[in-house]
Amino acid sequence: MEENGDSLTYLLLVVDNQPSTSKKEKALTMKFEIKQIGTIFSPYKTKEDCPIQGAFAQKGKGKVEVFPEFEEGLETIETFSHIILFYIFDRAGEIILSRPPFLDDSAHGVFASRHPCRPNSIGISIVKLENRIGNTLEVSEIDVLNNTPLIDIKPYVPKFDYRENADNGWLKEKGNREKPENRE
Repeated sequence: MEENGDSLTYLLLVVDNQPSTSKKEKALTMKFEIKQIGTIFSPYKTKEDCPIQGAFAQKGKGKVEVFPEFEEGLETIETFSHIILFYIFDRAGEIILSRPPFLDDSAHGVFASRHPCRPNSIGISIVKLENRIGNTLEVSEIDVLNNTPLIDIKPYVPKFDYRENADNGWLKEKGNREKPENRE
């Protein structure tokens, strides 16, 4: 990990560094370098302040500043109402593969939840795109901590992303609630 001023510029994810012979083993030894493309700014300075999901924070406003060298990649993004932000959970705590998430007191696997403490610390959020000014995107419905490293953006495209027959899994019978205290 290298730092450039106040922002993370590169993140190296290493699963395993041992030599292997089979295709399955090679997949487990791959290294990935992810380059930060910008920074997400929000009013949420602490984990306790940050909403569980952006759908619960429709008034939450923020800005996404894409580094100038990537501004060209934003061309026509303003034609979409919503975008998907990919970012690093740079302040997540201990990775526990099964734990109670925010909306339930029973344990669930991390891959069956949206919990921030994940093996590769990658987060995604769908936000409403309010405006674009050069390399800055003004957004609402944000649920990301202030000064979070941005690694990618994609448009939310209902005809590709919406699934009419999708199931809410264990969440279907869970109501919305406040984030439990002392629970990461």
